[in-house]
Amino acid sequence: MTRILVIDDDRLQFRLVQQHFKNFQRGAYELDWSETYEDGLAKLLTGAYAACLLDYRLGERDGLQLIREAADAGSRTPIVFLTAESSDNIDIQAMEAGALDYLVKGEISPRSLERSLRYALKLGDTLEALRRLATRDELTGLLNRREYDRVLAEEEDRAERFGNSLALVIIDLDRFKVVNDMHGHPAGDAVLREAGRRIAGVIRTVDRAARIGGEEFALILVQTDRAGALEVARRAIAEVAKEPIKLGDGHSLSVTASAGVAELPTDAREAGKLFAAADKALYVAKAQGRNRAVLAGGAP
Repeated sequence: MTRILVIDDDRLQFRLVQQHFKNFQRGAYELDWSETYEDGLAKLLTGAYAACLLDYRLGERDGLQLIREAADAGSRTPIVFLTAESSDNIDIQAMEAGALDYLVKGEISPRSLERSLRYALKLGDTLEALRRLATRDELTGLLNRREYDRVLAEEEDRAERFGNSLALVIIDLDRFKVVNDMHGHPAGDAVLREAGRRIAGVIRTVDRAARIGGEEFALILVQTDRAGALEVARRAIAEVAKEPIKLGDGHSLSVTASAGVAELPTDAREAGKLFAAADKALYVAKAQGRNRAVLAGGAP
């Protein structure tokens, strides 16, 4: 059942929306109602809803402000904006704020509401697919290099602003060229997909995993010091090596990886130098025999 959030400070208006939903031609929906700005925003940010019907007037604040605040917090839930005003200005402002459609309350019918909701859901899916193509590595599903650069810069700014540490782990699969040369590129792809899954499985939800090169991965670890980052790197290395990776042709291959670890502000003062410090530690790990994690500065 598709969950829809209605944010409206008028109970009678919510009841009317409920009645409209009962007259929809297709689909099964579950409605949840919030009558305040604060409660509505909190529910919207859970990401538990397929779409949101949002009223313009919400006490002392308005729905336009809520849309902007939700977007700034990372919400991607499609929003249909509802208002008693028919001003073109409100229409434009709603779309510019991020609403996917706009309805005037006095003109809403079951048919128009259903059409608008289906449009918002479909467009929301399309935008999410495009967003994923732009930010995700096609093979592993992890962040791609461009999104990694953006997130690292964003987290660097946040760490500096709040005085928090920020750690970076660079992981490289050992002797990966041999995999492609001996088993072919389909086998190499299978190794990259599974290694990426194992590496991403060791981090928290607030951290980020990316594929930043051919066989090179990165972990962005927020509010994590050098010791904590080294522990995460060791767990990632252990996960990669814990059991052979199935190649899809009935064969399996044992794979290992090496990692370099660096932290802001101890090992570097900005993101570019942080990467350089972690990358240098990675090369130390390779030189020391591979299948290990090394801190910036050479400490194993």
